[in-house]
Amino acid sequence: MSWFKRKEKGITTATEDKMDVPKGLWYKSPTGKIVDAEELARNLWVSPEDDFHVRIGSAEYFQILFDNNEFIELDENMTAKDPLGFVDTKKYSDRLVDAINKTKLKDAVRTGVGKSKGKDLVVCCMDFAFIGGSMGAVVGEKIARGINHSIKNNIPFVMISKSGGARMMEAAYSLMQLAKTSAKLAQLAEAKIPYISLCTDPTTGGTTASYAMLGDVNISEPGALIGFAGPRVVKDTTGKDLPEGFQTAEFLLEHGFLDFITPRKELKDKINLYLDLILNQEIR
Repeated sequence: MSWFKRKEKGITTATEDKMDVPKGLWYKSPTGKIVDAEELARNLWVSPEDDFHVRIGSAEYFQILFDNNEFIELDENMTAKDPLGFVDTKKYSDRLVDAINKTKLKDAVRTGVGKSKGKDLVVCCMDFAFIGGSMGAVVGEKIARGINHSIKNNIPFVMISKSGGARMMEAAYSLMQLAKTSAKLAQLAEAKIPYISLCTDPTTGGTTASYAMLGDVNISEPGALIGFAGPRVVKDTTGKDLPEGFQTAEFLLEHGFLDFITPRKELKDKINLYLDLILNQEIR
């Protein structure tokens, strides 16, 4: 004899009355650590259990770097075109529309101007969520205009890279951005305005071959993947096994490609410290 007996067969709760578990309550790091999403955000999206730095976008970096998250965005409505009529598995024009609708971004980089520890700062930050942070004509143009704003107003420039490389759908137009941004950074150097480059996970391809490695100080977050070609391509080309930790931020620091590795919690303080030292001004 059973203790309980169902009077009515089947599930009687109406669909609209069912309670779902909200998405995004928990985050699982690559090492298997489970972190509460709100705790993760309070910890600047760094897992407190294993110090894993979760990939974040421009909105989060602006929140970290700008005082009270107050800034003016430059060229916020600039969008890419499809001059080549490029088609792979779908039309590039359709891919752009899908990316804009999905991410609510206009392209893979945003430029903000605001105060950081009380002084003006221009920050260009890439968004990997937009077609893998790929570098097309809009990315190059927005970075160039950000540098122009720095030169015109004598404001230090920070570039936060997070990219899979050049945007193949724009072919040579994309590759032109390497020379364009590098030339603009040369003008910034001639104006004696400091440039801090922050490489985050991942920084690869044409981004690494241009502005990501041209900073007066090149820094990275812990554990970031940084390189030009991927490890598999390098191994197949050279025919040799790769050393342990190849293309990690720690490997690059050891071999002189980076100046510092800076945990996310220290980013704002350290970036402003480097700027104060370069400008020979009072440490904030």
